[in-house]
Amino acid sequence: MTARVAGAALAAGAVAVLSVTAGSSALAQPRAADEQATVSVLHGVPGLTVDVYAGDKELIPDFEPGTLTDPMKLDAGSYDIRIFQDGQGPDGTPAIQKTVDVPAGADATLVAHLTADGEPALHAYVNDTSEVPAGQARLTVRHVAAAPAVDVRADGTPVFEDLVNPKEAKGEVSAGTVSADVVLAGTDTVALGPADLDLAEGTNTIVYAWGSAQDENLALKTQTVTGMHSAPKGVPAGESGQAAAHNERLPLGALSLGALSALGVAGVVFRLRASSR
Repeated sequence: MTARVAGAALAAGAVAVLSVTAGSSALAQPRAADEQATVSVLHGVPGLTVDVYAGDKELIPDFEPGTLTDPMKLDAGSYDIRIFQDGQGPDGTPAIQKTVDVPAGADATLVAHLTADGEPALHAYVNDTSEVPAGQARLTVRHVAAAPAVDVRADGTPVFEDLVNPKEAKGEVSAGTVSADVVLAGTDTVALGPADLDLAEGTNTIVYAWGSAQDENLALKTQTVTGMHSAPKGVPAGESGQAAAHNERLPLGALSLGALSALGVAGVVFRLRASSR
């Protein structure tokens, strides 16, 4: 079974389980579309195949590192997520346990990963699905690796600086291919890459840096969220309300357009709205 097929099968199983664990109302009747959320799950803990439970129900069996499930529709609510080493079962000691709130209408990704100190953790990210200006794409970078602060470079020039676990940084760029790498913050020491990122118009390409620097197994995983095209006319000049609301949940430090222009990244016009600190 390929990773993609496995992801689809896991997602289908997850929907079946979570639909009956989100709350008693979920048992009475299907929720309306606006009372649901779109959720993907990424396993970013190296060397540990796990079983994921929602409450006492097995959600994702035999979940292997580096696997990203397909998106699934879930009822909004709170989920008690417990992650066990493969085969331990719900009577064992969970490697990770956390109650996760899934808000209605959100597009979210749950990420099991390592903290900067190498401890297993679970983090929920809300993916920015606000409109992207015509001809552009959104690039999001998430640091979920056991590694120090990093800079993300395009063609050798830092565009997201001093990104720490588990923060994210994002910006809008001209659609096309960008050559990116990850270096230790403030240095030219390459930790990951370079890699060519195909940023399609109207999409949000989310890049996860995961793994452990000490164990020398750092890796990249890419997720693409589609359907954020804007019409050529009426392109919004600034942040939409949805984007602003998303940003408010993050400790962000804005980068100015002037500073970004000074980066001189050929063929790429970054309109960075925020970077995490």
